[in-house]
Amino acid sequence: MRILLLHAHPVETSFNAALHRLIVERLVAKGHEVDDCDLYAEDFDPRLSREERLDYHDLDRNVSRVRPHVERLRSANALVMCYPVWNFGYPAILKGYFDRVFLPGVSFAMVDGKAQPSLHNISKVAAVTTYGGDRLRAWLMGDPPRKLIRRHLRVTVRPGAPVQYLAHYDMNRSTDASRKRFMDKVARAMDAF
Repeated sequence: MRILLLHAHPVETSFNAALHRLIVERLVAKGHEVDDCDLYAEDFDPRLSREERLDYHDLDRNVSRVRPHVERLRSANALVMCYPVWNFGYPAILKGYFDRVFLPGVSFAMVDGKAQPSLHNISKVAAVTTYGGDRLRAWLMGDPPRKLIRRHLRVTVRPGAPVQYLAHYDMNRSTDASRKRFMDKVARAMDAF
């Protein structure tokens, strides 16, 4: 498969960066073609400009400023994301990617004023993420990041596409052993992807 990997962490020595490297390594070893989109390394601008917002529903113009990213998304068969959860959401750079690239005519079509998902080239999705707090705290907050992947993104891609959500909770109190267990879990998931 051709997999678009979105990585969103600014520190190359972080645990998240180690997860990113592991994901690339395991997917390539299984013969997948990986389009490794490190949003920070590529200096992706997450800000939706005034002009982009004004052109948002103009299908001939809305893609013009992010065309290379749209083409990468459209050419992928699967999507893998690797990012930390910050303030119970995506890092700003990843949120901005969704705002600027998941456009009308790209990830959905407007039909009679209603959005109809259309990113049907994506047949598999996986999110690999880390939380500072524990699972109970995330659950009490409603765990918005999990819902964004398991509910919103699930209905945007091909109907019935499998969606995996792999999360390491409680990074603030993680240990070498807990991080190793999670790395092993991610390795197994990428080997089976």
